[in-house]
Amino acid sequence: MQTKEEKYAAILPAVRSLMSGEDDVIARMANLAALLHYEFGFWWTGFYRVCGKDSEKTELVLGPFQGPLACTRIGFGKGVCGTAWAENRTVVVPDVEKFPGHIACSSESRSEIVVPVRQCGRITAVLDIDSRELGTFDATDAEWLEKIVGYLPL
Repeated sequence: MQTKEEKYAAILPAVRSLMSGEDDVIARMANLAALLHYEFGFWWTGFYRVCGKDSEKTELVLGPFQGPLACTRIGFGKGVCGTAWAENRTVVVPDVEKFPGHIACSSESRSEIVVPVRQCGRITAVLDIDSRELGTFDATDAEWLEKIVGYLPL
C-alpha cells in the first residue's frame, strides 16, 4: 500500500499533464478537483474563487467541485476557507467541530484542509477538501497540495 506522500508523488505527472494543455482556469480547476477527489476518495473536493468588484463586496464564490452540494458564498475571514484567505496560509483542521466559526455545509464533514491558490502574489481562489474522518489531513497534505495548486494559475 502506498503512503500518502507516494500517492501525491504518483499523481504529480497527471497534474502537470492536465494543466499544460489547457488555458482556461475553470477547466483546470474542474479536472484538478476530479483528480484529487477520485484518487484520494475525499468527501468533498473543490474550489472557491475570489470574486467581487471592490473590497467591500469581495467574497469566495463556489467554483468547480466534486461531492455533495456546497455553500455558495463565503465571506472574508469566515469559516475555514475564509480564514485561509484572510490569513494567507494553508489551514489544516483535524476536527471541524473544534474550529471556531466553522461553516457546516455538510454535517458529514469531520476534517478539512484549505490551500490558497496564488497568482502574481495574490490569492485568487482556495482549494477546499473535506473528509468524513477525523484527522485526515496533516503537514504532508499541506506540502503536496500547495505544490499541486502551484500548477493551477496561468
